[in-house]
Amino acid sequence: MARAGVTHRARTVGAGAALLLCLPATAHAHLVTTGLGPIYDGISHLFVSFDDLLVVVAMALLAGLGGPSAGRQTLFALPSAWLVGGVAGYLGRVTVLPAGITSLSLLALGILVALNVRLAPWIATTVAVVVGVAHGWLNGTAIASAGREASGLVGIAGAAFVVAALVLGGVVSLRAPWTRIAVRVAGSWIAAIGLLLLGWTLKGRL
Repeated sequence: MARAGVTHRARTVGAGAALLLCLPATAHAHLVTTGLGPIYDGISHLFVSFDDLLVVVAMALLAGLGGPSAGRQTLFALPSAWLVGGVAGYLGRVTVLPAGITSLSLLALGILVALNVRLAPWIATTVAVVVGVAHGWLNGTAIASAGREASGLVGIAGAAFVVAALVLGGVVSLRAPWTRIAVRVAGSWIAAIGLLLLGWTLKGRL
């Protein structure tokens, strides 16, 4: 049994490492140009920036574990805060957040999901607002530094709403115990990715 547990952990870390290779190293990566306008560029940005995408998924998983009320509040709080933070970052044009904030949010959210923590609706909403403002700010400063239009933030927030709605709807509807375990396993993978990304970030600053 112990050997099987070690093998399982090794596979989990291996999967996390493989996914980590797809993650951007900085907040300025993957500003997509689709040719369809800034809003569509923003939509595409979320789906190619796996650090942002995984944060949305992790937040939705966590809120979904808290039940329908936490899920509904988070569904609107996360993209709204993302948009507000993005506008603030775009106007401020300065990254005031510490390096590694993306990896820390992935790590923290993943651990909470893996531990099957069920947050009260107001706590889930508060966490969603903090996460949304932080990641939105990074997107806003990246768009501003690249000379892009701020309307791209609308596309990012809209895409975050759609992804969160799909994930939340799936998690809230789960009833069988094994399905909840699957959600917790997904959380452990996200936490592993966050930890690996944090190590990568810190190594780059040494």
